[in-house]
Amino acid sequence: MKKLHFIISLFVLAMAIGCSNDSSGSDVDIDSVGAPVNISALTTIAQDNSGKVTFLPKGEGVTQYEIYFGHGATQPVIVNPGATTTHTYPEGIYQAKIVAMGINGKKTEITQTLTVSFLAPTNLQVTLAHVVGDNLSASVSAKANFETFFQVYFGEDPNEIPVDFMEGETIKHTYANVGTYEVKVVALSGGVATTTHTESITISNPILLPVDFESATLNYAFNNFGGALTAVANNPSVDASNVSAKVAKLTKTAGAEVWAGSFLELGEPIDFSTLKKIRIKAWSPKAGIVVKMKLENLTDSNINTEVDVTNTVANNWEELTFDFSAVDNANKYQRVVLFFDFGNAGTGADYYYDDIQLSSGAESLVLPLTFESATLSYAYGNFGGATTAVITNPEKSGINTSSTVSALTKGNGSEVWAGSSLALDTPINFSTFKKLKMKVWSPQAGIIVKFKLENLTDSSINKEIDATTTVADGWEELTFDFAGIVNANNYQRIVIFCDFGNSGTGKTYYFDDIKQSN
Repeated sequence: MKKLHFIISLFVLAMAIGCSNDSSGSDVDIDSVGAPVNISALTTIAQDNSGKVTFLPKGEGVTQYEIYFGHGATQPVIVNPGATTTHTYPEGIYQAKIVAMGINGKKTEITQTLTVSFLAPTNLQVTLAHVVGDNLSASVSAKANFETFFQVYFGEDPNEIPVDFMEGETIKHTYANVGTYEVKVVALSGGVATTTHTESITISNPILLPVDFESATLNYAFNNFGGALTAVANNPSVDASNVSAKVAKLTKTAGAEVWAGSFLELGEPIDFSTLKKIRIKAWSPKAGIVVKMKLENLTDSNINTEVDVTNTVANNWEELTFDFSAVDNANKYQRVVLFFDFGNAGTGADYYYDDIQLSSGAESLVLPLTFESATLSYAYGNFGGATTAVITNPEKSGINTSSTVSALTKGNGSEVWAGSSLALDTPINFSTFKKLKMKVWSPQAGIIVKFKLENLTDSSINKEIDATTTVADGWEELTFDFAGIVNANNYQRIVIFCDFGNSGTGKTYYFDDIKQSN
């Protein structure tokens, strides 16, 4: 059997090498492929005092596994990815070794402690927690004495099949609905007796600022009054000023009261300790109407405050800012009430709003970026020997006659990956527009311009796209297609690399007008 598996592995390796030298000319360097990673083994034991343990090895980039049981025969058992193998142990603690081999023969090995006991596990300790940033998910980990493995039931399905896991692993589960669930963790050894821990967890999914109406799991439970009707709807005017797919639609029905409106209840009071203003995007069929925002205490509507703003744009999106600088934060305002065309009876007109968020009232650093603002601070983060700053456009010609642009200088001897980053005030919304466009001026054609997006708090969450210039000493517009991007990753930092892959020679590259597009 060992020889057969060895022959199969050589066959796979030969196939990969053969495929790497096809007629396309795109050679794949097999030797450059790294060794397998994330190697482990799920070990489960029969509960019949037999000591029979099943191994399910796991890993990435693996063509075959060698399992050394740490008991009995010294020769390993060969296991293919996805397959299992078994071994019978007497009671004791063993050091099993898992060796994973990749397509080029590189190996990674780990040693895993295995406890075989016929006694019931003791000292079971379970950690059940909410997942930060994911209201509908919970995580479980556990440890115990004399256990071989654990099973967890998350309590959502009466016919639930438990999830097996090992000590040191954390298991995540996402619930379909809010509610309180009883989570059960069972510690198993090789005997019939088990040890169980049960614990309740409450899953809630509150509406919190900022509100963008894009969530498929949140319940946007609008409360209507006076003849107004509000619901989540498709964006009636998707463009650069509002790229959202979903927005709130308020219909002020014919004959509705002059004070008709609707409100949303937030999951917690608005925190005005630092930011004192609330900004929304609004769309109206006419300009010059009064848009009123009222804030109320959740339990006593007599505790309230309101601000009026008059819109200036018809049939398009604009940002409206409501100044609550005098607000008393101790009043715990938790209900957001909106009125459109306040003071006039309803005519059946539709009004839309979106992106309710706290604001300083200052201009926001968001897409599209034109670099023309006199008040924004374009605080670039530079790395690898590159420096970037906003300067006067040195080449007002062709497709770009704007006054100011960003200039990236790749210093002499700078790294091949030298570049600059810029953090936006809010994540880019990719719900409708999946492409980014940027105007670029380069002293040479044929260079790679890399556009990278990163999560603001975790740069390992990122996505990058390359484009190649075709013009020297002139402006051109490059398109970066982020089709398939996960909007929930909240990409908020943009990173620009010019002439990626080559060391710096002191040349300067210019870019401008970064915007979303389809």
